[in-house]
Amino acid sequence: MTTTHRGEPSAAGTPAADAPRARRGRRAGRDGAGGDAQGTRRLAALLLSPTLLVLALVIGYPVLAGFRESLYARGEGLDAEGFVVEGERFVGLGNYTAIFQGDRAEAFWNAFGNTTFFTVTTVALETVIGVAMALIMHQMFRGRALVRASILVPWAIPTAVSGLLWRWIFQADGAANAVLRQQILWTADGFPAKMAVVIAEVWKTSPFIGLLVLAGLQMIPRDVYEAARVDGAGPLQQFWRITLPLVKPALLVAVLFRMLDVLRMFDLPAVLIGVNQKSVETLTMIAWFEASNLRYGSAAAYATVLFLYIALLAYLFVKLLGADIIGEARQRTRGARQGARRREAA
Repeated sequence: MTTTHRGEPSAAGTPAADAPRARRGRRAGRDGAGGDAQGTRRLAALLLSPTLLVLALVIGYPVLAGFRESLYARGEGLDAEGFVVEGERFVGLGNYTAIFQGDRAEAFWNAFGNTTFFTVTTVALETVIGVAMALIMHQMFRGRALVRASILVPWAIPTAVSGLLWRWIFQADGAANAVLRQQILWTADGFPAKMAVVIAEVWKTSPFIGLLVLAGLQMIPRDVYEAARVDGAGPLQQFWRITLPLVKPALLVAVLFRMLDVLRMFDLPAVLIGVNQKSVETLTMIAWFEASNLRYGSAAAYATVLFLYIALLAYLFVKLLGADIIGEARQRTRGARQGARRREAA
């Protein structure tokens, strides 16, 4: 016969008996947290599904349709037995072979070189000029609103109108030759035509980089600069150690957008110089020329190669220079503020 005293704890209340219950509670908590996370992921996928569906229809389907078109050729041709074949016929990678090694290889590599040259030159110049514009617009002075509006005017002008404007400036008896006091054929086929396109493109799109960099400058706290001045940092040191690192995320976004835009350049050289000019012919222009001559398979091959080129450069840019630009901006700003507080406390 077992007797239980009123003052003694029961077996259910001992630590040995409570341990399994605690483990079950922790397991249930983990299962609940995992279920909540899984439910959150399902809800996020459900909310994003309309956007992903639209992107698949707007971007995915045209890319696949363009690649499929690049595997075919339209028009008259000869089959393996020498008979005339009309309509659409499957040529496999024949269009790509003709681009890289066939009769269209010279035009392709010329357009590829022009596209790369315009991208590197214009983006580099626009970055330097855009940062300078942003630094000027960020200063406090009388008439700052007027200066900001005047700087952004070129970006607001349509590209076709900008091309016509610069065509008038670069003509034989235009303002450019009058200022230089030389007779340069800017709008003819040659290296001056390249320079004309670069000047017009830099003039038009530098304000875009300046606007994005200005937005990044306005997010930098002023106490960081005050602490740097207390430590004896000059203007150049403040720019290299504070301004440039903190504005890097916005600058990377601007440079990425401009790089993707220049790689697809078509309207400015077409209006300023003209089509079928070897010195300014880009990949987009040569694809348009093939399509206008009803060679849709070749045009689709050019477009596919350009798409892969743009995708590769964008991936390398984001991977090497700033994969997490938003997180990097927050981390740099937070670190700068903490450093300023520590200096003030000291």
